[in-house]
Amino acid sequence: MRTKQSFHLIIAIAASAIGLAACGKKESVPSPQLPEIGFVTVNPQAVPIFTELPGRTSAYLVAQVRARADGIVLSRDFVEGTEVRAGQRLYKIDPAPYIAKVDAAKAALAKAEASLITASALAKRDKVLVAASAISEQDYENAVSAERSAAADVAAGKAEVETAQINLRYTDVVAPVTGRTGVSQVTPGAYVQASQATLMDTIQEMDRVYVDVAQASLDGLKLRREIQEGRLKTSGANAAQVTLILEDGREYSHKGTLQFSDVTVDQSTGSVTLRAVFPNPDRVLLPGMFVQARIEKGIDEHAFLVPQVGVTHDQKGRANVLVVGADNKVVERSLVTAGTYGSDWVVDSGLQPGDRVIVQGAGKVRPGMTVQAVPATNAATVKGSSVESVSRRSPSPGASASQSAASGV
Repeated sequence: MRTKQSFHLIIAIAASAIGLAACGKKESVPSPQLPEIGFVTVNPQAVPIFTELPGRTSAYLVAQVRARADGIVLSRDFVEGTEVRAGQRLYKIDPAPYIAKVDAAKAALAKAEASLITASALAKRDKVLVAASAISEQDYENAVSAERSAAADVAAGKAEVETAQINLRYTDVVAPVTGRTGVSQVTPGAYVQASQATLMDTIQEMDRVYVDVAQASLDGLKLRREIQEGRLKTSGANAAQVTLILEDGREYSHKGTLQFSDVTVDQSTGSVTLRAVFPNPDRVLLPGMFVQARIEKGIDEHAFLVPQVGVTHDQKGRANVLVVGADNKVVERSLVTAGTYGSDWVVDSGLQPGDRVIVQGAGKVRPGMTVQAVPATNAATVKGSSVESVSRRSPSPGASASQSAASGV
């Protein structure tokens, strides 16, 4: 009996020990840790604003060289594709018929001048005779009229000579402007006609080049409204500076200036043409090139810069960020972006000064979660390098998707 009681006592002690051990294990389980995220604090700042628009180059001056005299082309006195000076002879048209016309006009003028001498002498004689009543007044008036008619013939003869000489000079086809020639449209031996204004070549001035771009009229209205409201400030100079991006992605070494904006909206595209002019001393720009014109518009005095890794876009292209609230809870904010600034998005609305935007670890948190917020590490990598301007371009759907993936949301 005593043995049986001892056995039960041992079992009870063992059960108590197991229970105590289980309680000890339960008490040693640590509480779950809060997810750690990295944030950057955003505040409004002044940011230069520009718009980037596609466009094409065109020559500053374009002059078509056309025949102004009829005849056979005797020679071409330039090399195609080279620079020519204004007044330089390009072609020579057979001058023989025009030389003959000049000679004929000079002969007719000499005859008219001889007739004038005779008519003047008769008028002087009849003046004396009419004073002596030797001839009638009618005879004297006829003599004076003949003198005037002869003088008119002389004037007409001089005009004929001048016209013939002008037509003779037209046989020397000269460059109307300084510029670069294109492909010659005629060769020596070809017959050209002034009546048909035969095109012989085209000269384009290359020292300066126009760049024509199209801006949506809605963007123009928004720009003017932002300036009126004081949100944007113009960059000082009346002529806005324009930067050119070439087809290979390189920035053109010379700055251009905005010349004018068309006063008419294209009804088919809803856009307005803007024209800028660029110096072209090295002849890098050629007419017809496709380029991107970056036009300075002003300065946004209250822009927020948010690293692109912290911004996601939904299927409709709307921008969103995750913000750490005062109680360290994650809050989602919808943004209105206005373009990019280096590796940052420029945010027009949706943020407040001092907001803490999550840029690291956003993929492991959701709105409403409590987090352990620490300043983002490697801030230079997060924020990216600064540039001098902000591009007012809306993200494309493809870009939005890639940015969402990059941010880990």
